Amino acid sequence: MINFNYENDFTLDNEQQLSDWIARVVAIEKCEITEINYIFCDDDYLHKLNVEFLEHDTLTDVIGFDYSIGKNLQGDIYISTERVADNAKDLLLPFEAELQRVIVHGILHFCGYKDKTESDAMVMTTKENEHLTRLS
Repeated sequence: MINFNYENDFTLDNEQQLSDWIARVVAIEKCEITEINYIFCDDDYLHKLNVEFLEHDTLTDVIGFDYSIGKNLQGDIYISTERVADNAKDLLLPFEAELQRVIVHGILHFCGYKDKTESDAMVMTTKENEHLTRLS
């Protein structure tokens, strides 16, 4: 089950399409969804989580709390729509394109991909690009 929750004024207008896409990504990665919650929020909300739980005093676009057991994915993925909008502007991309990248980035972490090293980040970006082409 994939749930979309909103802690700010933002709402998705294509929840079913995104849910179907995320499910396809997870299946391709040979994982299964138990329960994934996407929570859309603002910078302040996500910053508080970043400080409290990760001890990082920085703004970020996405934080995941992964409760998965093996290949059965379960967890919460928090996305700051403010940060996504700023990043999209900086990257000269449409908001939707950056949002989709962050959505898939979060679920790929739950599938086992990392991005702390340069080589891991390159693999993650390749996977993001591969799965973004599957969004229809």
